[in-house]
Amino acid sequence: MLPRHHDPIVAVATAPGRGAVGIVRVSGRDVSPVIEAVCGQPLKPRQAHYLAFRDAQGEAIDQGLALHFPAPNSYTGEDVLELQAHGGPVVLQLLLARCLAAGAGMGLRLAEPGEFTERAFLNDKIDLAQAEAIADLIEASTEAAARSASRSLAGAFSKEIESLRDRLIELRMLVEATLDFPEEEIDFLEKADARGRLRRVASQLDAVLDRAQQGALLREGIHVVLAGQPNVGKSSLLNALAGAELAIVTPIPGTTRDKVSETIQIEGVPLHVIDTAGLREAGDEVERIGIARSWAAIEAADAVLFLHDLTRLGQPDYEAAERDIERRLPHGVAQHARIVHVYNKADAPEAAEPPSPAEGEQSVRLSAKTGAGLAELRRCLLAIAGWHAAPEGVFIARARHVQALQAARLHLQEAQARLAEADAALDLLAEELRLAHNALGEITGAFSADDLLGEIFSRFCIGK
Repeated sequence: MLPRHHDPIVAVATAPGRGAVGIVRVSGRDVSPVIEAVCGQPLKPRQAHYLAFRDAQGEAIDQGLALHFPAPNSYTGEDVLELQAHGGPVVLQLLLARCLAAGAGMGLRLAEPGEFTERAFLNDKIDLAQAEAIADLIEASTEAAARSASRSLAGAFSKEIESLRDRLIELRMLVEATLDFPEEEIDFLEKADARGRLRRVASQLDAVLDRAQQGALLREGIHVVLAGQPNVGKSSLLNALAGAELAIVTPIPGTTRDKVSETIQIEGVPLHVIDTAGLREAGDEVERIGIARSWAAIEAADAVLFLHDLTRLGQPDYEAAERDIERRLPHGVAQHARIVHVYNKADAPEAAEPPSPAEGEQSVRLSAKTGAGLAELRRCLLAIAGWHAAPEGVFIARARHVQALQAARLHLQEAQARLAEADAALDLLAEELRLAHNALGEITGAFSADDLLGEIFSRFCIGK
């Protein structure tokens, strides 16, 4: 631990602003000086005491509840004092200043962002994935994301990772034993079904990766951009998807001059939908800037809904402008999957039939006005995101978790290839297993070289 991790810390633990209750939290090796100065009496562990919080002159700052959680049975693993006062900003700042003054002799300082949870991680109260789940639970934008974060905080994700690590450790021990004792005419790997074990670990990792990817979707969602010429119904579609009048809708071309954003959810997956200015030759400087922003949003989008007006299909000027937009849209095999051609105004009497989609293209016929076809569009967006509903088995995950799992999978695939060789290079196999093990350890922050040594000496008698 760095020297700063030994300092006692204090901070207001509740959100800024006014509320019925506000909490000031103190954590350190020994918080008794602050308890004595602020509360004026000893506190029984884990019991709420209603009392006056005193300033340096003994005058009451406020009255509220004080709780003392002695180490190690606290959130941070250190001594923790929580002062629950009325939630006015002035009251809480007076209480915070009083704690700092009372703890000046012991080096009490203001906590840095996230430092209480950092202490909990450093003191082995939670692992790194659980620490991140706390922030994800607070920031969850949908019910599904909150439930998944709660599962991760409870340790569901960490247990899956620990199970994978344990099975990898067993494999590494077998390989190391074969490397260290080549004179023994015993094929450890064959007898222990190393190929079968490795195959089962890889299969388990694929299942965890799939659920982690779903969890990452719940946390981060996808960015969807509505693009097309003026008056094709982009703003109407945004309003229909959101179920509210968010964007101004008029028959006048160029009504939308700048991006209009809204986050909606489909089956718990957040979709950050952006309505953009109609794509055409700009009529003035303001519209030019809006169109430039539209193209920037399209380039950065996870999915682009390219809207077409069924009532104008076949008109020469309209079709020429469509082709110009089509040429500028991101193309390629990977890009086809994220561009959806949306043929709008299907309710209009003069609506034409949309053309058949080209190979690899996706298209939806709908009416933003009546809502017909919206359900199909929602299913299409979920498919682009890669979502398949399994809410009770999903745990919240971050991009770094997914990347670590993908790295581990690549190393396991390489290990399988090494093991399948007729004259397997066991040192290279051992290295791939080590790298996979390290990648998993990055998720929980639990890996160190001593872990493997401890497992080897506890399970094997080398001299036997």
